[in-house]
Amino acid sequence: MNFTGVIPILATPFRDDESVDAESMINLVKFMKGIGVNAVTVLGVLGEANRLGDREREEVLRNAVFAAEGLPVIAGVSASGTRATCDLAQMAEALGASAVMITPHAESVPSDERIFKHFAAITNATSLPVVLQDHPASSGVHMPTTLMLRMVSEFPAISCIKEEAVPTPPKIRALKSGMVDRAVPILTGLGALYGLFDLEAGSDGFNTGFAFPEVLMAMVVAARAEHWQRVHEIYARFLPLIVFEQQPGVAVRKEILRLRGAITSGRVRQPGAPLDPKTGKQLAELIERLFPDSDLTRRMTMI
Repeated sequence: MNFTGVIPILATPFRDDESVDAESMINLVKFMKGIGVNAVTVLGVLGEANRLGDREREEVLRNAVFAAEGLPVIAGVSASGTRATCDLAQMAEALGASAVMITPHAESVPSDERIFKHFAAITNATSLPVVLQDHPASSGVHMPTTLMLRMVSEFPAISCIKEEAVPTPPKIRALKSGMVDRAVPILTGLGALYGLFDLEAGSDGFNTGFAFPEVLMAMVVAARAEHWQRVHEIYARFLPLIVFEQQPGVAVRKEILRLRGAITSGRVRQPGAPLDPKTGKQLAELIERLFPDSDLTRRMTMI
């Protein structure tokens, strides 16, 4: 698959009793496909994957692949152990995923060599392409550029890097300049918070959960055409929403998806915090200012 453009990280929809909402999962994938994204990712950090059992992970992925109808689906398969990650990667392959996304797991004694061996085992366990996720905020692991470049060079299965180690632009530039023998795309995460600066540094697009992917798609199109003034204008206009959605947790993002008709409930599985009424009111006012009198359930065309 082509790891460029805009690949949203999808929320995992729950019913009000916190059971997985299969119908909303299918609807969410179809909603994103209708917008025109390049692929989707399920079971990421903000997909609440760490709050799902193995059977629930399987259900989410199975429904996503079914709804995608050929749109590539990337499955997050990170786990605390190498064997568990390999098993999840093999499950994803069996269910029809197009690729897997993996971040290393923190150990009491940090070791670049152990991380290298972790990925060596995983890439041997599956034939799927691997997205190497660099997200210290969730993993507790700080991967040096030298280690990441070594893995890209020695593991052909690593087909993309999702860069989320702040400050991201310098690391993107270092990775881009260091991939001499073999280059792979680098995608921006972190809710697109640093999206403008990452694109200027050479990012190939976005792999993040911002609930208006149309905004990110417009930024990518303008960046590819080197219309940087246009990229700046889009980023400046929507930065308040990007910042607001990037608050800790996933409740704000889920509420936006609910307002857009993509999921039925904005329920967050415990111990995640729900959206409080005042924040919900602020969100509604912000969206109305950005998209006045718009039908949120349709692709936004006023960007």
